[in-house]
Amino acid sequence: MIYSMTGFARRETRESWGTLSCEIRSVNHRYLETAWKLPEDLRPVEPEFRRLASEALKRGKVECGFRLNYADADAVGVTLDQQALDGLLEAVDAVQERLDPAAPVNPMDVLRWPGIVAAETRDTTPVHAAAAALLAGALEDLRQARAVEGERLAAMIIERCDGIDALVAVVRKRLPEVRAGLRNRLQERLAGLAVTVDEDRLEQEVALLLQKADVDEEVDRLGSHVLEVRRILGQSGPAGRRLDFLMQELNREANTLASKSQDQETTRAAVELKVLIEQMREQIQNIE
Repeated sequence: MIYSMTGFARRETRESWGTLSCEIRSVNHRYLETAWKLPEDLRPVEPEFRRLASEALKRGKVECGFRLNYADADAVGVTLDQQALDGLLEAVDAVQERLDPAAPVNPMDVLRWPGIVAAETRDTTPVHAAAAALLAGALEDLRQARAVEGERLAAMIIERCDGIDALVAVVRKRLPEVRAGLRNRLQERLAGLAVTVDEDRLEQEVALLLQKADVDEEVDRLGSHVLEVRRILGQSGPAGRRLDFLMQELNREANTLASKSQDQETTRAAVELKVLIEQMREQIQNIE
């Protein structure tokens, strides 16, 4: 199955501790590149998230974001470190003895002192587990979305392959007529010169012209490359790079066909081939 690199997925879960949502977007990219927008409580499990993404996806630029809202967000209290507070107050008393007169100590300034106040720690184990499960589900949804888009891309590529096959058939069918035309044109030019022609030398010249204009090999390669494209589209796993390489090969054969062409219809077919190959190449840039 062919997968696109473009897709979107979103999942949300509601638990006793609050709500958690996950959104994933992906676009085409040469390799797999992931970017994460995580609340602080999920930062410790970011490596696990990256592992899950690399197992589910092979290529693409992926952006994943989580939103976390606790049901008891306002209920989280604070605690005082009594030992740190006692030490700070002793230091304040010592300083006040040296100052005359000493300004009164603001309790809020004491609370702002590092280490005096600590927020109550929350058990994030269930949050981490829920986030991992949510991400796994969202990645599966993204894979399905990319698969649907991949089917559409594959259908468009197959349609262009059919067009290439039709053009190759036209060129192949015209080859005998093109060869006969080359011979006739050469004979007509020689007849206009009103000179005696050595038949052996004439045949040599005709053979040389036919060799330069011979496109049998290019036509055969175009057909074989299209067969390989169809074969790859029918397989599973990443195919974008292999298809992109085949587009280069198809384009090379189309260029050679155009440069060798001695016939208007063949030249027109070569131009149409290049158009179809470029359309395929543009679509293949989105294939995983």
